[in-house]
Amino acid sequence: MKRVLASLCAVAAVTGAVATGCGTGSDAERAARPTPLTWQQELRISDAQARLTSRCMKRHGFTYWEDRTLTLRESRPVRYVQDDVAWARTYGYGGRIDAEQERLHLHHPVAAYRQGLSAARRTAFDEALDGGAGTRVLTAALPGGGEIRKRLGGCTGEAERELYGDPAEWFRTGKIATSLNSLYGEQLMKDRRLTAAVGAWSLCMKAAGQPYKDPQAARDAVRTATARLGTARADEAFAAERRTAVADATCARETSLRAVASARETYYQDRLRDRYGKDVDTYRRLGRQAYDRAVHVVPERG
Repeated sequence: MKRVLASLCAVAAVTGAVATGCGTGSDAERAARPTPLTWQQELRISDAQARLTSRCMKRHGFTYWEDRTLTLRESRPVRYVQDDVAWARTYGYGGRIDAEQERLHLHHPVAAYRQGLSAARRTAFDEALDGGAGTRVLTAALPGGGEIRKRLGGCTGEAERELYGDPAEWFRTGKIATSLNSLYGEQLMKDRRLTAAVGAWSLCMKAAGQPYKDPQAARDAVRTATARLGTARADEAFAAERRTAVADATCARETSLRAVASARETYYQDRLRDRYGKDVDTYRRLGRQAYDRAVHVVPERG
């Protein structure tokens, strides 16, 4: 399931917060730091970028489809700690949402539209969208080593500039902020307080008839069972998914797993504050700026 993160080492694996860094410095300094965006705010920025890109492409004579197929509630990300019992009761781990999104990806309207253009128009479409060959390439160094690159041009670049002001700085600092877990993920996985909380969660799950060692094991088992049952028994598989997801969320609440995980993740992130705090703050500040602009571009999903 793409909405379920593979491990605590994945980006925002535990709580969804990116480099909270709230445990060092004076109270005044901590209060002055920009706070991370919520997933709802991040989604609205993404929707605004698609809307701005679509407007730009229209000026170039092309159609660009905006993907707003999921409702706001359906778009909720499933993280390592999932404690929304009501959501789990309705959507399980989001397996059916993922399957529908995968089908949409395979038959994406933008790809189909582009394929229907002549060769010359396809080239023009690509150049309008991201600038084509010769476009500026951004490079960002990752905290754990290596680097990542992306092109910045065309309507995509125009939309990012309108939202972030300085998309190059947003890209650079964003790759740092969202990759810091590579520096502490292994320690976090072995943290005694976190493993104790996961152990309590596991005992709770066992009592509920769901004997799994940790949340990821539960979700892996659901994914395997769903694949084994296939489309002919899809309803049966989804019912089982929801039962496991509800037990997972209920046990997460009863054991305060989210609070423990968030506190321990913050502890390890704070230890990196001296090296990366300025970049994290810049990333958040640009994100806040983008959100303030996004609210004037698109409404929040229903």
